[in-house]
Amino acid sequence: MANCIQCGRKLPGLTFGKKICQWCVQHEAAQRGDEGEDAKQIVMPAPWVRREASITLTHVLFGASLAVFLAMVLASGSAADFPGKTLVHFGANFGPLTLSGDWWRLLTYMFLHGGLMHIAFNMWCLWDLGALCESLYGRWTFGAIYLLTGIAGGVASVGWNPSVLSVGASGAIFGLAGALIASFYLGEFSLPGIAIRGTLRSLVFFVGFNVLFGSLFPGIDNACHAGGLVSGLILGALVARVAPGHDKPLRRVGVLLFMVLIVGGSALGVQRWRGPSMQFGRSLTDAERNVDRMISELQKKVQQNPQDASAHYALAHAYFSKGQFPEGESELKRVLDLQPQNTRARMELGATYLRQEQAKEAQGEFAKVVVQEPDNGAAHAGLGVALAEQQDHAGAIDEYKAALRLEPQASGVYYRMGVSQAELKQYDDAIASYLKEREQTGDDPDLENALADAYQAKGMTQQAQEARNKVAQLRGQSTD
Repeated sequence: MANCIQCGRKLPGLTFGKKICQWCVQHEAAQRGDEGEDAKQIVMPAPWVRREASITLTHVLFGASLAVFLAMVLASGSAADFPGKTLVHFGANFGPLTLSGDWWRLLTYMFLHGGLMHIAFNMWCLWDLGALCESLYGRWTFGAIYLLTGIAGGVASVGWNPSVLSVGASGAIFGLAGALIASFYLGEFSLPGIAIRGTLRSLVFFVGFNVLFGSLFPGIDNACHAGGLVSGLILGALVARVAPGHDKPLRRVGVLLFMVLIVGGSALGVQRWRGPSMQFGRSLTDAERNVDRMISELQKKVQQNPQDASAHYALAHAYFSKGQFPEGESELKRVLDLQPQNTRARMELGATYLRQEQAKEAQGEFAKVVVQEPDNGAAHAGLGVALAEQQDHAGAIDEYKAALRLEPQASGVYYRMGVSQAELKQYDDAIASYLKEREQTGDDPDLENALADAYQAKGMTQQAQEARNKVAQLRGQSTD
């Protein structure tokens, strides 16, 4: 069936030669003045408006998110910011749990929100984008796009940030935006050109603004946004090219099933990539309630398969959670016997040695990491701490400087370097380091106390007293 070249409305069947509908013909005649003043413009529905029930699927999704939010408020007693325990209980996307078998979290997480401002912004976006998408695609295609792109966003999130809690509808909302951009650009809908251009500009601005916002502020799951957007672009393009019409539902079903395979394959790929390091995440979470039982289970696991490095690694963390550092140290050593290039385990072993005041051993482990990864700023910082513990402050300062060259914003390194500089009576350098640390991390009583000592050693009595006054203020004490 042909479409009107002016407005896109469907022309009647068996229309030959005509490319303009009756509405546009009469409208153009009225503009030329060929119609009488009493002529009435016939009423025809806009081609992009679909007549649906009063309660749309957008309303249902909106209401479901609000209902879950209210349940979380009742469970936590707060609406401003939910604790992680509440989010996990209600179904947040969390790598150690999702990749250990809780795949349903890839669906439930998109109906959860971290607080009042979070849900307010997402529901505002869903109300507008959802209504537009549902009117253009139809109810069930819209619902499938929303869920599939939301799941794709969850897969991207758990792949990029497996240890971070992810909640919110933004992945699915970005998916809707991506699908609409692809469909409008590829010309699926018979909308007037001016409507397409205006809507397309708005969608591109929406995506660009949110990408910029997410890059400037921490705590925003950009991986989820990217996964939703990319999957939406793919799905919108497939619908536009393969199944643009509502009169061929089997094609639409085929496109959606193909996208199910893509998202499912991606999820399995992420599980194979991230799963080995996350497979005991559920046990580690349950350890808060029953650490002894978890240790027993992991001990059985390593007995059954002594070559399973991930089991030894999880057992080490279980021991650490009980404060059993020698036992945890032994398990980390076993991990390194099996995986000598595992720098993460070696860094943790070095930190364990420092905690047990075994600075020489810690120095050896951090030095090995520096050899394996010369650009590892944390390894240089750890080596500096180990050297400082052995009173080699000159060597420690060199390592701190190396760490800061690699990671200029590293927290705590300037402070530790200032301590070593003060030990060497390099008070000017120590003061500069302390001030740099304060600039990066803000006020801290221990930092101000060290700064006061450095000022005092330099004979800067007034500055020393000001620093000590600040220490008392930060600690909530009075001072003379």
